[in-house]
Amino acid sequence: MYDSQEVDLDFEEEADTVFINDISCSQGHRSSLNLRTQLGGSICLLCFSNLVSNPLSPTVHVSYALSQIERSLSHPPFLRSVLAFHPHFFLSPLVAALSSFDDEPIAAQIIRLIVDICASDDPSVRQEFVSRVSDKIASGTLAWSSRQLHMIHCLGVLLNCENDDLITHIRDVYSLITILVTGLQLPSDEIRGEILFVLYKLYALKNTSAEGDDTDILVPFCPKLLYLLGDVLMKTQNDDVRLNCIALLTMLAQGHLLREESAYDTCHLSYSDGADSEENIEGAKELSLVNLLAEAIKGPLLSSNSQVQISTLDLLFHYLSSIGTLDNQIHVMVEENIADYVFEVLRLSDCKDPVVRMCLQVLDFLSTDKEAFKLRLVIGFHTLILVLHYVAEVPFHPAQYQTVKLIYECISECPGAVSSSQMEELVLVLIKMLKKNSNGEMGMTPDTFIMACSVFVALIRSPSCNGDLDLPKSVEDAVKHAALACICISERDINQILQCLYLLKEAYAYSHDGNTINSSKLTLRSCILDICNTHLLPWLISGIHEMEEEIVLAVLETFHLILLHSSNDAMEFAESLISSSWFSFSFGCLGLFTGDRMKYRVYLLLSSLIDSLLGNDSGQLIRDAALDLPSDPVDLLFLLGQRRSNNLNLPSCQTAILLIMYTSTLYDERIADEKLALASLEQYILLNGSDFQDPTNDNLIVTQLVNLFGLLRGLGKMNHEIHYSREAEEILFRLIKNDEWDLLSARIHTVSLRWLFQQENIVESLGHQILAFCRSYNLEGGDIITGNIYQTIDVQTLAELVSEKDNYGARLFVCLLAQLFEEEGQEHDVISVLNLMATLIHICPAASDQLSLHGIGSTIRNWCYSSNTFSETTFMSILLLVFNILSSVHPEALSADQSWIAVTMKMMEYSIPAENSDVLSNESLFVIGILSLILHLSTSKALEEASKTILFNTSIISVVNTAVCAAASKGPALVDHDEGTSTGETLIFVLLLHYFAIRSLHATVQGVVDWQNFFVSTNPAEPLPFIGIHCHDLCRILHFGSPVVKIIASYSLLELFNRVSNQINNTHEELKCSVGYLMSMKSILEGLVFYADVRVATNCAVCLSMLLRWEKLENQTKLHGKGNWCRMIMEEMTVSLVSPPLALPSLAKSQRPAIHIATALLKQKEIPRWMRSVFNNSCISGILNSIDASNLSSETLVLLHELLKSDFLSTEQTATISQMLQECRKHIYTNSECLPSEPIKKVLTTPYDLGDVYSYLIDLMSSETYIDMDSWGFHVGNKRLLEEIELFLRTLTVDNRCR
Repeated sequence: MYDSQEVDLDFEEEADTVFINDISCSQGHRSSLNLRTQLGGSICLLCFSNLVSNPLSPTVHVSYALSQIERSLSHPPFLRSVLAFHPHFFLSPLVAALSSFDDEPIAAQIIRLIVDICASDDPSVRQEFVSRVSDKIASGTLAWSSRQLHMIHCLGVLLNCENDDLITHIRDVYSLITILVTGLQLPSDEIRGEILFVLYKLYALKNTSAEGDDTDILVPFCPKLLYLLGDVLMKTQNDDVRLNCIALLTMLAQGHLLREESAYDTCHLSYSDGADSEENIEGAKELSLVNLLAEAIKGPLLSSNSQVQISTLDLLFHYLSSIGTLDNQIHVMVEENIADYVFEVLRLSDCKDPVVRMCLQVLDFLSTDKEAFKLRLVIGFHTLILVLHYVAEVPFHPAQYQTVKLIYECISECPGAVSSSQMEELVLVLIKMLKKNSNGEMGMTPDTFIMACSVFVALIRSPSCNGDLDLPKSVEDAVKHAALACICISERDINQILQCLYLLKEAYAYSHDGNTINSSKLTLRSCILDICNTHLLPWLISGIHEMEEEIVLAVLETFHLILLHSSNDAMEFAESLISSSWFSFSFGCLGLFTGDRMKYRVYLLLSSLIDSLLGNDSGQLIRDAALDLPSDPVDLLFLLGQRRSNNLNLPSCQTAILLIMYTSTLYDERIADEKLALASLEQYILLNGSDFQDPTNDNLIVTQLVNLFGLLRGLGKMNHEIHYSREAEEILFRLIKNDEWDLLSARIHTVSLRWLFQQENIVESLGHQILAFCRSYNLEGGDIITGNIYQTIDVQTLAELVSEKDNYGARLFVCLLAQLFEEEGQEHDVISVLNLMATLIHICPAASDQLSLHGIGSTIRNWCYSSNTFSETTFMSILLLVFNILSSVHPEALSADQSWIAVTMKMMEYSIPAENSDVLSNESLFVIGILSLILHLSTSKALEEASKTILFNTSIISVVNTAVCAAASKGPALVDHDEGTSTGETLIFVLLLHYFAIRSLHATVQGVVDWQNFFVSTNPAEPLPFIGIHCHDLCRILHFGSPVVKIIASYSLLELFNRVSNQINNTHEELKCSVGYLMSMKSILEGLVFYADVRVATNCAVCLSMLLRWEKLENQTKLHGKGNWCRMIMEEMTVSLVSPPLALPSLAKSQRPAIHIATALLKQKEIPRWMRSVFNNSCISGILNSIDASNLSSETLVLLHELLKSDFLSTEQTATISQMLQECRKHIYTNSECLPSEPIKKVLTTPYDLGDVYSYLIDLMSSETYIDMDSWGFHVGNKRLLEEIELFLRTLTVDNRCR
């Protein structure tokens, strides 16, 4: 302690620097030490010093003096005066007072005064206080009294500032720390708290001091200090002590001082008390520091004080991060149940930051001890799910990664430990996160994304996830959102993309595991394929130049995995790759990435692609040679052009190169210039052609060689390039003629096939190949392929070749058939070829023209008159071919072919029965159908002589007369004999034959037939000398027949009426039939005007209109009599025509028959008077209001035209029609469409149906009628309408001029 004399001396020295004051205190001290207060009093600093420095001074006086000084210092002027002139005056008295009195309030007053005085701008004041207080503590003179506590507290207050250099003013730091460390052993929480704070500040200031050395001031006191801190933390229940202790431990952990005793240098222990050190070292042997620390932090972790919890978690984090890879210490922490405590803190945190973040950081470190931690992880899994809900809603939450990582570790390390409900909840949250990330709503870090993908991979691999959870659907959503996120991100993260592709591969493999017909797995597989096709493949192709090699390799590996699974999905994906020019892209990859890994991956993928496209493990040739193949296509071609015997590996490489070239060209890809490829291929043939004549060689290689050579030659021909090696071509032709190739064993490009079919030298060999194809096709009975997707030889390809003129396809088939006809025992092959030819015409009807031009008729004629016997099956196959040819061929192709006469006669001889029968066999009916086609073609100047043999054939005439007689005799019962009965079917074909016979008679024997003989006959018992049915028989059949019979009979009757009308008009002769005959026909026709089938009704109406015109020649007859029936027809028609516009199209179509009758009545010289009452002004206005430019029909316009000519229209109505016609013409030209000029051909396939035959003939018959039907084409109806518009406007112009 300082005595009074010493204090006075100090004040004397200080007084020399203070201003002189005349007023002195009562003790006579200098006036300069007597400071005036704001209230008018004064304080003598020397008296104050003597009072507080004397430990014998009454505490009341001391306290009062301190309070007065404190009050005075609270006034700024006084404080400024003290700080300006006496800043160091209070150092000695205040430190002496603090060390002299045990009274806590006095100590508090002193400390407040010190803090106020240290507020001086002069840092030396605080520094001096620190120096003196630390010296007092380090001296140990105060022992562990309350004064020592006050001193330590004061030092803590002084050190708690922003001045980093205070520690340099402590003269003996190690003595001070020694005293403090010793004090930690005291059981007082108050002392421990103060000591811990001072130690914390000392350590912090030392680490931040700019003038300090590199030595750590606390190292000499470790591990004793560490054990003491652990003991304090474990035993105290005071939160302030805990916070101070945790703060110090955290600083020590950050400085990597929380180490076991063995990690410290024993020479440092000399600074501490020897006995104590030895005692603590012995204690360390009994309890390790990590165990002590684990026990110590359990209490703070469960503290109700959130700051204590957070600080403890922070200590744990820094401790675990400082020990690095010392797994044994982490293991002790886990075994001491620290993970359980942290999970509990996490559960009780209500998902609030920063507790969540810090807990997960700690758990992340603890999880490195996998075995011990996984049991705790299972228990805390539910808590992690709750936390995941929270962090998933916060973009880029720092705890997202650790949360998902811990979840992943639990699923992967503890399969079966997670319940299905927890799994379902987890999946929903993760999918939601991935979805928000993919659509840009909320982002996540790449690490979080990678870990989320890893969780789904773990779920896929976990055997316990196949229960109630619909895992395939969840994986589908995850894969979709993950892939979209990776592809759409602007900044590419290679690890993120690689993990996404890894998930994609695992998901695809999972979709093939177990029950492959599971609908959810099929949907997952389809989703993955869609992602690859729609997103991944275009992304790879468009961005290949900016991608890293690892990404490209991963994508290729994904594609390879899909192709490795033998399924329709692999085939569809292979087609997607091919449609993206995959061969060209693959060699582009090899140009960008020249490493061996990329080359091997590309060739492996190409081999699997070829496996999927060609089948039969075709790609194995590439896999065998992948390591030896060069990357540059030019080098590949160079290698191909070498002699095989030069190198042992060369044959396998050349075979692989041929396979790559062959497959790429199938899909119109070129790996190199065509000229260069042809040159290399020719060189290969010239150097190695002799090797292929060895019978042990695989002819598949020769087949690929032929196909590839044909393609390159065909392309050169198309480009008018004729430079090629004739010698190489000769070698190739020899291989073909020697049957060293098989056209059916491999796919072939259509260009190559066409080139081969253009080579006359190999026609015979091609014939053998086609015969083999016919046999195969007939045995397999496969469906007709109408496309050429796979570039294979199929019926579609052959049909196209046969239908074209630039090759020998048609000639080849005709010659093959002729050759088989000449040989005996070839009936099976004959049937195969005939059926295939019929199928070719079915696919390409134009093939019938080429077959006809190359003599198919002569071939069939030769067969008919050959000595070889044939079966009914062969005959029916020939009939089918004949029908298809005649139904498809253009008449010009048959005009000069006389062989069909003999064929026709033979068919009638074989199939038409000589005896009378009203029921014919199917074969006979089919022949009648063919005869109908021949008669039809005769109207186009083809097969005229053949048609005459039909028309005048007595057997045919007899069959027709017998069938008609039988039908007419049935009366009303005839309606029951429809197409489902034998008699009905026979009648249908006979009526069709009659219709085409009438047309053929008019075309081939003009002027010979008296058409009125069909009405009456001089001898009714005598039949017609040609195929024909009298009108009264037709009317009877028309009246009583079935719907189909009515259709055919109405067309036949219409054709007859048309022929009779033309004859009457041309010769001006009179009708030879009686009035009763006409009246009976009129009655039947009137009854069918309202028939349901508009074709029948229209035909009958047209016939009835002709009857009305014939009456003009029969002045003595009034066919229309009073006209009651016709008037009713007209009234029904007008009611329909004035219907609302929306209903008009369908109603107008049904009124076409009535319009024809109305037109005929208006053309009469004497128009019935009741017509004007029916077509009055209001009726015509109603009709005009119901039609417009879009729904006007040609029939309606014809009616209006006749009303105009008959003066039924007013001027306003005429103007309205004229304007509407202008709009209608504009509407037609605006909305017209281009349609095929030729009608669609219909042909039969085997097995055929007679229903198809007569349906086709009925369609053919309907299309030939002169009545335009809108149902037969937009183009035809509009053409007729435009013609009628022109006629109407022309008539209107003439009428206006006459007026």
